[in-house]
This record gives sequence, C-alpha cells and structure tokens, in this order.
Amino acid sequence: MSDDRWVPPTVLVAVDLVILTLRSSRLYVLLIERGIEPFQGALALPGGFLSHEKEDLVAAAHRELAEEAGLGPDQLHLEQLGFYGAPDRDPRGRVVSAAYLAIAPRLPEPVAGTDASGACWIPVTQALAGDAQLAFDHEQILSDGVDRAREKLERSALATAFCGPTFTIAELQDVYEAVWGMRLDPRNFYRKVQSVEGFIVPAGPTRKTEGGRPARLFRPGPRATLHPPMIRPRGQADKETA
Repeated sequence: MSDDRWVPPTVLVAVDLVILTLRSSRLYVLLIERGIEPFQGALALPGGFLSHEKEDLVAAAHRELAEEAGLGPDQLHLEQLGFYGAPDRDPRGRVVSAAYLAIAPRLPEPVAGTDASGACWIPVTQALAGDAQLAFDHEQILSDGVDRAREKLERSALATAFCGPTFTIAELQDVYEAVWGMRLDPRNFYRKVQSVEGFIVPAGPTRKTEGGRPARLFRPGPRATLHPPMIRPRGQADKETA
C-alpha cells in the first residue's frame, strides 16, 4: 500500500470585472492597459489576484475596482458573472478567475492605478471586434458579460436606471438599442413597453424633442421584473453598422 499523501494543486484565485456603461447612446466597457507582464501594454479587463487567503471574492472585486479604475462601491453594483479556469488561460500558472458584471449609467472617467498604466472607456463593439486583442481570455469574459446585460434588459427594469428621473419613450428605446446593439421599430417598441404593466408610469408634463414636438414623460414604475418580458428581436440590423 502506497503511503504517498495527496498534495493539493497550486491554484491562484483572481477576480475580473466587466464594467458597462452608456456614453452618447453607445454601450462602453472599462478597459485598462496592463503595465506589467504578461501582456504588458495590452488592453484587459480590470482585475487581479486576491490580496490574502482570507479576502472575500466580492471584497477583492471592489478593491480592484478602486485600485485600477478609481471607482468606489457606491458608484455601481456588482453581480457574479461566472468562473473561468481553463488550464492555459494565464501563462503564470493555473489561475481561476471569478468574473463580476456591473452595469451602471453615467460612470465617470476612470483613474488607473497599481499595475495598470492606463484606463479608459472603449465601445463594446470595438472591444469585441478582434482588433483590441484583449489579454488572457478577457474577450470571452466580456462577450459573456454583454450577453448577460442583454438578457437582463429583457426580463428586468434595468433599462430605466440608465435614464434620468423622467424620460421619454424614445430615450428609453435608446438604452435598449445601445445595449442590444440593434435598431428597433419605434411603434413596436412603444406597444411592447406599454403592454408591461408597472414597467413605466406617466410623469406629468410633456417635453419638447429635438424636432420641436412635445413628448410624454414617464418615470420608473413599481415592477422590477418584466412580464411579459421585452424579448430582444433576432435577425435585425446592428445599430453600430446599420
């Protein structure tokens, strides 16, 4: 009988952050320029290793967000996106990453820190076009995060958080078009929005649009989940290329 004792493998744990926001009616992701090897000079999602063995994953995510992008926990809400642990995803060894997603409106310009030599907002379409050559497996993580964001707009009232206290149907449609990456028919969109009871409610006076016509104002309603859901149309032209 062998007396060899099992030795646990050495696995490092990291966190990666997919931070999405709207800027000029387009969906942007926060990327940092790596200041150290591996992939020095390449664009990557904000993130890093746990600082010590007792650090909680969510605490590590908030710490990395503050260190690499200058964003505090009161500026956005994080939710877990998934785990990524392919054996060859990091040349430094076996690294398992817990990815987190945050979707928030009107986030400020980031401030790079620690091992990041720069931080900036990049249009999602550009980041996923292949030209950016994101470090590690961050293109896959970003793609998964965008898919999650699109699903959340289908089944939750998240879109209203990107608008002001009051908004027009057209402004709400801009949010859906930016996140979904496609143009929507205004008449169909208006009908679908109005069919979801408690999604939005009238908010008093009208507002003049760019064309000079008055538009009705709305505010978020009491419903957090959408039933029926706002299902994303399939097969329509992409907003960025149409």
